[in-house]
Order: sequence, then C-alpha cells, then structure tokens
Amino acid sequence: MHLNNFSVTTVQPDVDSSLCPFGYFRLGLLKNCSPWLSCEAINTEVRKLKCVGEGAVKKVFLSEWKENKVSLSQLANSELEEDFLHGLKMLKSLQSKYVVRLLGYCEKQFTILTQYHPLGSLKNLNKMLDLPKYKGLNTWHRRFMLAIDYVSIIHYLHNSPLGTLVMCDSNDLDKVLSQYLLTSDFHVLVNDLDALPLVNKSTGRLVKCGHRELQGEFVAPEQLWPYGEEVPFEDDLMPPYDEKTDIWKIPDISNFFLGHVEGSDIVRFHLFDIHAACKKKNPAERPSAQMVVDTYRKILTLLLREAAMPGTREML
Repeated sequence: MHLNNFSVTTVQPDVDSSLCPFGYFRLGLLKNCSPWLSCEAINTEVRKLKCVGEGAVKKVFLSEWKENKVSLSQLANSELEEDFLHGLKMLKSLQSKYVVRLLGYCEKQFTILTQYHPLGSLKNLNKMLDLPKYKGLNTWHRRFMLAIDYVSIIHYLHNSPLGTLVMCDSNDLDKVLSQYLLTSDFHVLVNDLDALPLVNKSTGRLVKCGHRELQGEFVAPEQLWPYGEEVPFEDDLMPPYDEKTDIWKIPDISNFFLGHVEGSDIVRFHLFDIHAACKKKNPAERPSAQMVVDTYRKILTLLLREAAMPGTREML
C-alpha cells in the first residue's frame, strides 16, 4: 500500500512542439521541418537494414535515412491493398501527438515511412520494464500514465478530425497491444490504422469489425452473434454497432498496463467504478472516452496527492 515512491511527470501537452505543418516532419536533431519523402526520395535515400515485423497487411523493415533509424512498411499481401491504403490515408489525416510520425510514402509502390521506435510494440512492455535500464520506471505511477495515454488515444480517435473512428483491430489483448508503440520516453502512440471505420450517429451509420464471427469475452457483447448456436452465423444478419465497443475493452487493457507492482492494486480499487461502467451490457450506458480520461486523470491527481502527504491518506 505504499504509494510514496513516485516521480511527478507532467501530462503531455495537447500541442506537440515537435509537430510540423501538414505534409512536413521533423526528425532527430534536425531543426527544420522537411517535406514528406516522395517515391523518388524513398527509393534513393532510404536503406533497408532488416525485417523487424510482419502482419497480415504489412512487412516492416528497420531502415536508415540520413543517419536516422526509420521504419519502412511495405504491403505484404496484394489482396489487402485497400486496407494498406486506408491505413496510409488515416496516418496522413490523423498526424498528432497520439499517432506515429509519418515521414513519407509511395502509394504506387505501397510503401510507408514512419519514425522508428526501438522499444517496439506494447507487447514488449513487461519485458522492457524487467530490464535493469528501465526497472526504475516499473512503478504504479508510470504504468498508470501509460493507461492514461491509451485512453487519450481512444478519445482522440472517437473525436478525430475525420469523425468518430472505431479501433477495429482489437479482438484480443495481444492484437490490441500490437497496434501501439512504446516510445523511448515511455509514452504510447497508435501505429496501425488499417482498420478504423467511421461511425456517424446522425446519419445512422454504424460499423462492423470484419465479416467473420467474433467470439470470447474480450470483445463487447454487441460484437457477438446474437442469435444463438442454432442459427449459423451470417454476416448480413449481424447487427452493426458503434464506438462503445472500444470502451468495453478499456478495463482489460488498463489491467495489463497496471501490471503487478506495488501500489497497482490501490489504483485498481480507485478505478473500480469507472471500469464497472465501461462493462455495462448496454453500450448506451457506458461512459464516453472523454469521461474515462477525465476520471483517470482525477484519480492520478488524488493518488499523487496522497502519496506526497501520506499522513493525510484516508483509511480504505
């Protein structure tokens, strides 16, 4: 129950000072903004080093551009060209402090260049926090900050410049974690935007994540086939849903972030009510991402205050 060992970290400001105007980027020690690299620049200036990952849609190569490490993504399956181009469109439109930085692209060669993050995806989080180099960051406070980053990204996607976007590549915890990157200063960025359909309540436009039957407790109840085992699954009969599927998944993902360190159970105790609300069976009764972010931040402030003045802490 000791929440005393913490270091105060400021919440990321909404405007990232390293962001450039649309169509430009800044990288490493470069002071000026450079325009996104074109096909020609990618072909002549970027050197592939090694393959560091492969998914259904993309193959990712650690590469080098002007002595900077960069990530080069290439289409892995020609049947998924549409998904690849959708991901690129999203990446261009959603450039912000929440999204991996775009450095260039070549549509005709199905190539995307983004900033490289050596710690990799969130799947590596616990492995990284076990390393001597990062052991000092393995605290309830730092882990809770990552959960706040995550819900802030969901809030951004639900209120994006393009409208309300649903994070569809999220049918199990592993899949969710693979969509996000851990930065070297221990923040979270969304990296994979291939499956982000748009909800528009005013026109009655809802979404379905894929065309196959989803199963298990991780996905929201409304994502499950509602007609029982007697009726075989048929995509056309499956009712669509909205962005509240993302809210249902927040408690499980936050639980992963919090891990099992000293103080993390106190955080869970404080999150109990908001997480119970996220797990309401009726999607309309679940809170918005904004409400979750606000509650998380309030709880962080409360816990830091208690940790700074342990004598004033109320008995649980």
